[in-house]
Amino acid sequence: MTATLLLLLKLAVGAIILAIGMDSTLKDLTYLWRRPALFLRSVLAMYLLVPLAALALVKILPLSPGVEVGLLVLAVSAGAPLLPRKLLRIGDGAYIFSLVVTSSLLAIILVPAWLAVLGPEFGDPIQLRPERVALVFAKSFFLPLALGMLIRWRFPAVAGRIGDHLMRIGGLVLTGCAAALLILHWEVLLDAHWFGVLTLAGLVIIALAIGHLLGGPAEEDRTALAIACSTRHLGIAVLVASSVPGPRTSVIVAVYILTSAAISIPYLHWRRRAVATLEEPRGSL
Repeated sequence: MTATLLLLLKLAVGAIILAIGMDSTLKDLTYLWRRPALFLRSVLAMYLLVPLAALALVKILPLSPGVEVGLLVLAVSAGAPLLPRKLLRIGDGAYIFSLVVTSSLLAIILVPAWLAVLGPEFGDPIQLRPERVALVFAKSFFLPLALGMLIRWRFPAVAGRIGDHLMRIGGLVLTGCAAALLILHWEVLLDAHWFGVLTLAGLVIIALAIGHLLGGPAEEDRTALAIACSTRHLGIAVLVASSVPGPRTSVIVAVYILTSAAISIPYLHWRRRAVATLEEPRGSL
């Protein structure tokens, strides 16, 4: 049952990425590359500060071994493949798509590098080579993304009609599988205790704050980077978690998925209201 749920999680991620491709163009890709300051801030936030924050939580707080390894997995799983521009409904979304692709390319090298750095802190529970990460990205990210963009290019009306539905279905399956993993392995939560769950929530809040502060003066960029930092790369997280014996780490990742959604949704509502308030004076002129 656990293997089936993990497979469904991967399929849901693939469906969401396919929908993102249906909503994106090649022109969007270079948005971040043409803004070096924003590029550096984005990489610093996602690949350095959030992993260091996770490591600090492990060092400072008395956590169970399962939560510690789960935090390691989440710390190294940087990347933003689940950032549909319509999720934010702020700005034109070019930064979001460029961040999705750029962070995924960087993850091929940086995920194994972080595992090499942080692994000794946890007794080296995970070994993951760059070529394996690259293969996973090719199959689970770049292939559905390219397919989605091809559908948009050849059949724009079809892409516009089914993209939103596919995104919604993928999100529901993702959330449902995460909840099912928790129900199936409820004993993991007993081992993690509420303190472990609160620590995961703390990592979400810290990641949101890091992205919000480093996103720059543009409100839509700050929001996108904050969500990118808190979401992490669920495809890589599931891959790394499946490399650890037993379902414990996968369940911790599932807890993080639900916790991240519960905290990020109110943040998004707040950001939309803030942007709407800033735009009101301009609209009245």
